[in-house]
Amino acid sequence: MIDGILLGLSTAVSVQNLFMVIAGCLIGTFIGMLPGLGPMAIIAIMIPVAIKIGDPSSALILLAGVYYGAIFGGSTSSILINAPGVAGTVATSFDGYPMARQGKAGKALTIAAIASFSGGTVGVILLMGFAPALSSVALLFHSAEYFALMIVGLSAIAAFAGTGKVVKALLMTVAGLMMATVGESALFNAPRFTMGLMDLQSGFSFITLAMALFALPEALYLVLDPKRGATSGTGEIKDMRITREEARAIAPVIARQSIQGFLIGVMPGAGATIASFLGYAVERNIAKGADQEEFGKGSIKGLAAPEAANNAACTGSFVPLLTLGIPGSGTTAILLGALIALNVNPGPRLMIDNPSVFWAVIISMYIGNVVLLILNLPLIPYIAKVLLIPRNYLIPFILFFTMIGAYIGQNNATELLILVVLGVFATILRFADYPLAPLLIGFILGGMMEDNFARAVNLTDGIDFMYQRPMTLALLVIGFLLIFFPAYRRRRARALKKGVAEGD
Repeated sequence: MIDGILLGLSTAVSVQNLFMVIAGCLIGTFIGMLPGLGPMAIIAIMIPVAIKIGDPSSALILLAGVYYGAIFGGSTSSILINAPGVAGTVATSFDGYPMARQGKAGKALTIAAIASFSGGTVGVILLMGFAPALSSVALLFHSAEYFALMIVGLSAIAAFAGTGKVVKALLMTVAGLMMATVGESALFNAPRFTMGLMDLQSGFSFITLAMALFALPEALYLVLDPKRGATSGTGEIKDMRITREEARAIAPVIARQSIQGFLIGVMPGAGATIASFLGYAVERNIAKGADQEEFGKGSIKGLAAPEAANNAACTGSFVPLLTLGIPGSGTTAILLGALIALNVNPGPRLMIDNPSVFWAVIISMYIGNVVLLILNLPLIPYIAKVLLIPRNYLIPFILFFTMIGAYIGQNNATELLILVVLGVFATILRFADYPLAPLLIGFILGGMMEDNFARAVNLTDGIDFMYQRPMTLALLVIGFLLIFFPAYRRRRARALKKGVAEGD
């Protein structure tokens, strides 16, 4: 491994490859800030450019830089205008945007940058040390395990519910699962629940739904309720540094979620989005008292957790791609196509046949994380000034990027109509105090859960797989505990409070 690291280091620090790292990080950060584009679209566009480069190491370093750069930069629009740039930064907006509204935009961006850098760095270290071993773990996951993993993700909805909103969160999750069934399934070619509309045959677009649930309601919310939507921080951007107490508070969160996010990223099909949601859910569930109540209202732990998890998962997704040739997400599927186009066959023999490609990409990820930190931290005071734009200008700005993001996602004008309808519906739900995040979680996990459940049933001719496979059973037990542990803790807290009151 030492020889491989030295080979990768000598390849990655060449002038050409350092330029590729910086270029990829710059492009990815910019694309990540723009709602609707995302790394998949820009990587697909840049594949011809990568092929023209010729050198597989340089080409993959450039494309990988765009990928983790987009995840790194996607938090900016989530924090400042509540419009997630990429799917993996949706959970960032839950606490990042409330911090921005409290006048702590600079601090929120600083925490996001530090958590992203830490998560990516831990991910790279784990990738160097455990890639061969983790590739064998990834092979243990089949349809049954992925179905159980989706159940774990859905069972964490209590973390997004807030006090007294568990029933509302369940209703929103069911709505998301129902929306996931619209269109053609991966197993059946016949369209479902499309009401005869050809534009719904491929289902709802994630980008359109994300914009409709978060960005569009924000603009409408500011119009309909300007007092509640007003930002308290309207003066000079300040309070960028985190205190020693805040650093101590987020350090264990970042450490836990960097490791958890990496392990989730290793699993093909999971990815940064699921890692960020689960990271947020876990940290909220293990928080106590006032810390837990602060989640959703501007918690620094609630901001650091998804940022560390999604960047670590982004790095972890390269384990199945490079060692097995299995794409762990849509973006790594495009990267797989780029590798094949460059005459590089990813898989178990990649470390033997093309060690310079394997190790150069890994070393470049660490260099890229340092570059991203250097690029982003000095720009925070200028980026945060977006919040100083007067509301009458900021609202059209949000609407513009929302519409553009939805249209670019499908290149279909009907998406704009769907966006408006869903946005109005989401605004009504927001005024009714329904949590919107569970709907998006249900939509994201619903399709994957259905497909893996159908495959598992076909393989076993029944639902016996739920208790016949030990790993599946263990994941289902974890999901069960995630559902009932918060309820048990709340009941115990009420009982203790009642006992104290009676004792008085």
